[in-house]
Amino acid sequence: MGIASFSTRVLDWYGQYGRHGLPWQSQRTPYRVWIAEIMLQQTQVGTVIPYYLRFMETFPDLARLACASLDHVLEHWSGLGYYSRARNLHKAAGIISAEHGGQFPERFEQLVALPGIGQSTAAAILAQALDQRHAILDGNVKRVLCRYHAVDGWPGKTAVQQQLWQFAEQYTPHHRVADYTQAMMDLGATLCTRSSPQCVQCPLQQDCAAHMKGAVKHYPTPRPKKQLPVKTARLLILTNDDNGSIMLEKRPPSGIWGGLWSLPETDLGEKVEQVCQQRWGLEVLDDEDCGAFRHTFSHYHLDITPCRVRVQLNGTYVKEQGEIIWCPSEDAQKRALATPVARIISQHAQNLTPAQLAD
Repeated sequence: MGIASFSTRVLDWYGQYGRHGLPWQSQRTPYRVWIAEIMLQQTQVGTVIPYYLRFMETFPDLARLACASLDHVLEHWSGLGYYSRARNLHKAAGIISAEHGGQFPERFEQLVALPGIGQSTAAAILAQALDQRHAILDGNVKRVLCRYHAVDGWPGKTAVQQQLWQFAEQYTPHHRVADYTQAMMDLGATLCTRSSPQCVQCPLQQDCAAHMKGAVKHYPTPRPKKQLPVKTARLLILTNDDNGSIMLEKRPPSGIWGGLWSLPETDLGEKVEQVCQQRWGLEVLDDEDCGAFRHTFSHYHLDITPCRVRVQLNGTYVKEQGEIIWCPSEDAQKRALATPVARIISQHAQNLTPAQLAD
């Protein structure tokens, strides 16, 4: 198949079978496409759509996002994961407001200079919103090209990635770039999927090297397996014995769950009573560890042990004081929380037993 034939077949397939009703496909401004592309990084379309709609309702334009607090932005990201995306989004909005007069950059070099926007994301924004000719290489496109050319080697390797960029560039047409960009993403997401590729329906199957070799599932080459280390932590459900409110503590701006509200964390080897006294001057009435559960990040497993702790405030804290707040469980659940923290608080609000907290 020639280069022109490749893009023609992909575009013809897209016209008939592609996704045309996604929220960010209407009123395709660079801002709207940007928000979608950041949310779609490592997250599926079905998961993103409700978050996107809610986000755009609150932050309909760049000016609204730039002047919002990071807390407010994180609240709208809570549960979507990979929170550095939200922090970078907020930071980039501030930079655009300060350095670009609030006008979304329309040059590739300006976009890739912003936090959280890499080469493929910048290309996707400019191609979809402004029909500029830029090649993209997200996970879906990598999979299509790896199979089409039977490219050996893990796509994360520099040499393999450079080869895939060359293919992506040569196949990107000079017309209907926005449609082609969406078409390639759709092809990888709906037909050329990781585990159940639908080769019979694929417009590229007759020339696909992996298909002709009968080895579609062998491509792309998997990432070399690496044993993930296991870390442990105890999350304290500090409950005020007077009114039942619980304590939340804001995490540092960087690191896991950066900038989110969380239950205070301690090491398993630390004595809860001593920690509460030294850190916050709190008198512990009783404490009880609940069953641990595992939350997995990209680089390690975290075994989390929730611990219920009844404390006596004795006027030590007002309701809200800087990086620490006391609030009812139902109010806490409205804050920007990481998924496992939200889970613990929700279960605590239901008065589940310690054993049930780990389920």
